This record gives sequence, C-alpha cells and structure tokens, in this order.
Amino acid sequence: MSEQIVTVDIGGTHARFAIAGVADGRVVSLGQETTLHTKDHASFQTAWQDFERRQGGALPRAVAIAIAGPTRGEVIRFTNNPWIIRPALIGEKLNVDRHVLVNDFEAVGHAVAQADPSYFETLTGPDEPLPAAGTISVIGPGTGLGVAHVWRGDRGYRVQATEGGHIDFAPLDSIEDAILARLRKRHRRVSIERIVSGPGIVDIYETLAGMEGRAITPLDDREIWSRGMSGEDSLAAAAVDRFCLSLGSVAGDLALAQGASGVVIAGGLGLRIRDSLVKSGFPERFVAKGRFENFMAAIPVKLITHPQPGLFGAAAAFARQYS
Repeated sequence: MSEQIVTVDIGGTHARFAIAGVADGRVVSLGQETTLHTKDHASFQTAWQDFERRQGGALPRAVAIAIAGPTRGEVIRFTNNPWIIRPALIGEKLNVDRHVLVNDFEAVGHAVAQADPSYFETLTGPDEPLPAAGTISVIGPGTGLGVAHVWRGDRGYRVQATEGGHIDFAPLDSIEDAILARLRKRHRRVSIERIVSGPGIVDIYETLAGMEGRAITPLDDREIWSRGMSGEDSLAAAAVDRFCLSLGSVAGDLALAQGASGVVIAGGLGLRIRDSLVKSGFPERFVAKGRFENFMAAIPVKLITHPQPGLFGAAAAFARQYS
C-alpha cells in the first residue's frame, strides 16, 4: 500500500505543491500541481496553509521539499525571495512527522533515476534507454547551471549533487574566445555557468553584436531568448545556436569527467530549446573530444521531458529514505 505525502519544489518566484504516493522506495503517483507565487505569501508556512485550504482538509503528515539553493545550516535563506526555513522547526510549523529536504538539482537527479523511460527523448548518441548500471551525468541550464550525477547498480542508485557549473569555461573557437574576453573584463575567473545558463545568453548576444560592429541595444535574457526562438531577430537566433554549441561542449566535458555512460539534459530551458539543440551543432560539439570521439559517440544523451521533475524527484528522495 502506498503512503501519501506532500511534495514541494521552491524556487525564487514560485512554490509548487502536489500530493504524491510512495511505496517500496519509489514514487507511484503524483497528483495535480498547485503553483503559488512566493511574493504573495509572507512565509513558507503561510503558503503551506494556503495549499492546505485549497486541498479542502488536513494534509498528509509527511513532506518532501526541494529548494533552489543550499540545504545545510540552521537557517536556510532564499536568494530571490524573503522566505527562510529552519529545518529543525519543519515538523512543528507544518504539523508533519517526517520530512526530507533536498537541493533542487539533487531532486532532479532522483527524477532521472526513477522516471519512466517514456519521459526521456534522445538528443544524440544511440537511441536506446539510459543504462541500468553506471553513472549518468545530469546537466540543467536555468538561472544557473545545475550539475549532478546518478550512479545505478544492482543495489539501487545514489544521487550526488555537485558544483560542476563552476568549473572553468574552455573556448573552442574564435567566437568563444571573444565571449571569454568580454566576460574577463568583469570577472577574474569565468565559469561555464556564466555562458551556459539562461542569463548567459546576454553576453553571447552582445559579443556577437560587437563582432559585427552593431550598436548594442540592451535587452534582458528573456527578451533575447524570445526573439531568438521565434526567429524575429537573426542575431538573437545566432546567440541561441551559439549557446547550444557551448552546452554541447560542456555536457561532453562533464561526461568525460564523471565517467558517464549516459547524459541527461534537464530543466525548463532545455525543454524550450529542444529543437535547437539537435539542429545547432550540439551533437557534434558533444563528441568533439579528440581521441575520445568514438567513445563519446556511444553515449546516449537524453532530454528529460517530465512536466514536474522537481516535485517528482523530491518525492522520490523521500521514498528512498522512508518507504
């Protein structure tokens, strides 16, 4: 028999809630999500109470929480919203007996480990399921660049969240040299997250504009992504393609570093650019590793298409610990 829990995914702008069923270490059901704006609630506790009212009654006495940020310490503070969470008080404040608190990208790792194969779409490499054993690299460009890996074997799986998004950026051509030179004017050290993340499109776009001698019109990342994906702005479209090339290089580097036998691209941005990833040269950049090209070509690279990997993954983390 499955146990009902509340699963929560908290970001800077939204907090998503759902009821999940867990049994035997796995997620067996995930209900309809409820999305609340963090700015509309004074605290996580008041958002929880709002969700409880919307559910029309008392909530299950167990919760899994994924947080966009570090989960250690006596007080957890959010970068983009005023909420704080004191892990020691979760039981008292939410009226729950058990809880699990995980980093949001650690939750994505659990989703990769447990999601049905139908939620994975091949981007490059062999069109076959992710391997049942070995390491799977998980890479998620978003506001930053999330990096984790999942190890699977005969006795189940383990998820390791990392700070892989902060390794050094390595240019492969003159355009990326120019992007690096631009960023070095502001940052002593340039990490891959500066380029391969949603906001990174701004520096890519402005570098391309400078190379063509165009006047730079200040645009935020959302507008550049919108213009590039719609095709209304050819320079923005070129920036999207360049982003995909750099993501291919980074994904290949991380796969080599982690000894991966499979790679998963995660996150809402990955879903948004799914067509561009295949058409832009992402596959060629992924395998462009010199003597290891044949090795890289044999690695299946997937896009996870689950609609709520954070909620699903948080519930999976709870299931692994308690059921």
